[in-house]
Amino acid sequence: MKGLTLSQKEEARLQLLNRVLEGRIGVKEAAVLVGVSERHGWRLLAAYREEGAAALAHGNRGRQPAHTIPEEVKGQVIALSIGPYQGLNHCHLTEVLAEREGLSLSRSSVRRTLLAAGQRSPKHRRPPKHRCRRERYPQEGMLLQIDGSRHDWLEGRGQYLTLVPTGRDR
Repeated sequence: MKGLTLSQKEEARLQLLNRVLEGRIGVKEAAVLVGVSERHGWRLLAAYREEGAAALAHGNRGRQPAHTIPEEVKGQVIALSIGPYQGLNHCHLTEVLAEREGLSLSRSSVRRTLLAAGQRSPKHRRPPKHRCRRERYPQEGMLLQIDGSRHDWLEGRGQYLTLVPTGRDR
């Protein structure tokens, strides 16, 4: 028989169910203390009587999840990322694997697999562009002056306007 390890929550339930079986408290009180409905308390008690402490552990404990990626697929992803697709970042690698290799995996699964193998996503950064300089004017000290303030150009005959030159009209 395999050993059974219970969490603290399951251990507390076990002690309460033992007290119910000894007759020290009722199922309703035990259910309130555990934080479940009275009906679920009766269900827990019935399962405990039938299976023992194993009934308190979750049924999927120790099993592998149904959506787990097989180890051979993980190995294939790692081998392809080292070999022919070396230098691709994780997102691009995911797309290439789907198109060319027929491996339909999520980006996060590919990333998790490669990080577990010690492969970080390469970051190819472009060098920053140098600031864009304006074209020099023909004479020293000559600059384009723009006044963006509102002014009464029409001297009371209309609305206030803003003068903004559109070119080099000098």
